[in-house]
Amino acid sequence: MAETRTIPAGANTSRRGLGIIAIGAVLLIGAMALDTTIVPIGSEQDLRQQAFNADRFGQSEFPRIRDIVISRAPEAAPLATALAADKKAASAEYGTMAGAFAVMPVRFTGQIGEGKSGIFDVTVAGMPEGTKIRLQTGPAINGTELRDISGDIEFGAFKNQIEYQDAGAGLNRAMAAEVLNGLDRDTLTGKTAIVAGVFTMINPKNWLVTPVSLEVQ
Repeated sequence: MAETRTIPAGANTSRRGLGIIAIGAVLLIGAMALDTTIVPIGSEQDLRQQAFNADRFGQSEFPRIRDIVISRAPEAAPLATALAADKKAASAEYGTMAGAFAVMPVRFTGQIGEGKSGIFDVTVAGMPEGTKIRLQTGPAINGTELRDISGDIEFGAFKNQIEYQDAGAGLNRAMAAEVLNGLDRDTLTGKTAIVAGVFTMINPKNWLVTPVSLEVQ
């Protein structure tokens, strides 16, 4: 005789509900999979590649900065004369304010003198007596003049002060790679330098120039 089993009331309903939940979960997972993009590590879409990179910034921006400096740079002797006559007016005419000081573009041709730690004196004809030009040749390049000279690389474009400082360092490295690579500093003294560069106007009689172009003859 066949056994008759009684299914408790509501059991079919519970099973049906569990089935609906399972189907819903499968559909949700499928939708999530369709909406998910697989990003290979190191690819352009990798979020880590979207973080600020000082060297990429420097390599991208340096050609533009170089062109700005070359197009705006006055000759050193007339610039020095103008600064001696009226520092404020000359700074406003030729320079870009960066905090309390102006960053000045300049060009000159002069004889390279003695150097120390990659910084060389340069004698330029026509300079006012007592005005000294020094040229940074690396390997280490200090300062943020390359970052500041254009006037359009502003702190607000960066996440914090560290990124802003790194932007200046990235520009310095990009310049060094393009302009100073292969420079034999041991043989510079006595040669002629043709320079376009920038310096911060702190002392009108003492310029520390960071080059954007340098030719040694």
